Amino acid sequence: MAEISAKDVMALRASTGLGMMDCKQALAETSGDVTAAEDYLRKKLKGKMDKRTDRAAGEGRIVIAVHKDGREATIVEVRTETDFTAKNEQFANAANKVAELALDANAGDVTPTDAMNAIVDEVRIKTGENASIARAHKLTGEGSTMFGTYIHHDGKTGVLIQAEGSVSQDLLRNVCMHITAAHPRPLGVSADDVPADVIEKERRFAMEQALESGKNAEIAEMMVNGKMRKFFEEVALLEQPFVKDPDKKIKELFPNDATITAFLRWQIGETG
Repeated sequence: MAEISAKDVMALRASTGLGMMDCKQALAETSGDVTAAEDYLRKKLKGKMDKRTDRAAGEGRIVIAVHKDGREATIVEVRTETDFTAKNEQFANAANKVAELALDANAGDVTPTDAMNAIVDEVRIKTGENASIARAHKLTGEGSTMFGTYIHHDGKTGVLIQAEGSVSQDLLRNVCMHITAAHPRPLGVSADDVPADVIEKERRFAMEQALESGKNAEIAEMMVNGKMRKFFEEVALLEQPFVKDPDKKIKELFPNDATITAFLRWQIGETG
């Protein structure tokens, strides 16, 4: 049997995050070859890693990557089991690598690749926790596209905004922060972007209230239309008062040749 040095054990522990006994056993099985021992451990723990996926992963991080050409950006939610792991620098680095790899995908929802999943497997091995890519999405634009980003200090909320035209990064960041803090939460850039099922639910509720008050159908319809106009002003981003200067609406912050075309506000645990 090859002699197992303390230096090799420590090197294997550093690369895998596993305990000393596991590392010593792996080195013994691979004749002291550190690289082979690392592969051995990954194969050996694969079954255990699969079992970990049954455990709830309720913590994690939202991460964003913007391509160096400024015309593509991704937002990704990577989950794990504990807040301790989610705040770990290695976990944050792994999540950022996933977001960078997602830049190679087509626009829209991104299906995790083998390379992305391999990064998550590394997290499982090193932490002993379940980890998963809950969702990922890519936005793309053309010549005048700009992206603004904001990740809240706890890493649990992130906003990616896409704009067209002449607009500063400072403004885009401020609008991202507005989207994070605004109440009610913006549901679309304009009224046309608010999801149809949300509109239907709100309209139905408003009609029920109007009819229950004893109004006839014609007056009830007028009341509903008025409530819906107010609803759109409250949840359409461009119509919202800017949280840092409520006397101005978001749309008034942008020059005439610029506007917001899309935004994504993600928070840990919302979906997936």
